[in-house]
Amino acid sequence: MNYRIIFYIVGWVFNLQAIFMVLPCLTAVIYGETDLGAFLVSIVICLAVGLPLTNKKPQNKVFYIKDGCIAVALSWIVLSITGAIPFILSGAIPHPIDAIFETVSGFTTTGSSILTDVEILPKSVLFWRSFTHWIGGMGVFVFVLAVMPLTGGQNIHLMRAESPGPSVGKLVPKIRKTSMILYKIYIFMTIVMVVLLLLGKLPLFDSLLLAFGTAGTGGFSILNSGCASYSPYIQYLIAIFMILFGVNFNVYYFILIKKFKDAIH
Repeated sequence: MNYRIIFYIVGWVFNLQAIFMVLPCLTAVIYGETDLGAFLVSIVICLAVGLPLTNKKPQNKVFYIKDGCIAVALSWIVLSITGAIPFILSGAIPHPIDAIFETVSGFTTTGSSILTDVEILPKSVLFWRSFTHWIGGMGVFVFVLAVMPLTGGQNIHLMRAESPGPSVGKLVPKIRKTSMILYKIYIFMTIVMVVLLLLGKLPLFDSLLLAFGTAGTGGFSILNSGCASYSPYIQYLIAIFMILFGVNFNVYYFILIKKFKDAIH
């Protein structure tokens, strides 16, 4: 068991969580909200644990199935607990169990919610709630594999557990490059949807959050009525892109490189 690489990976998840929370911080600054402190404290907590764990690279970077399974399990626990901290500190969801439930629902893109009135939430909290959908839509571990060079033939099992679609395989020999390809497609599709929502005369904030919820196929909305209050154009757009985001991303890659037989297969 390679404990050093396990803690190294978990440390990276702490650090990435801190990076993810920068965006809701910017949202709080833009809208002049007092919830900025809740996210700043959460970032400090994540970095206080993550930086020491990733300060020294492990000499043995190879990990196998059992190491990967433990790393994934620990990482999901880390994501769930640290992701709930802003909800608790901001007072949006004061009960820890409820906050963890909402966070797990976001990262796993389940879409269940304990909130009865989302419209009263601060915009920064709404942003974080929807952003967890977007992060979970592709999977945090796919991002970890993209930014952190790891070796070992079993890395593909991590990606298969995290990526959308019925299955995923190596698009290129190196898993890191495969992860980067998947995320580029994911980001590009999200941007396209945001632009199309803007053309439907939605504000940028609403367009971003609807795109996040659609990309994760979880359905977190910023209105109590869900999508019922939007125009037919917006509703059709959301439905179409939720189907597109639910497709195995390998298909899109094979279409881009004109390997249509592989895409159909």
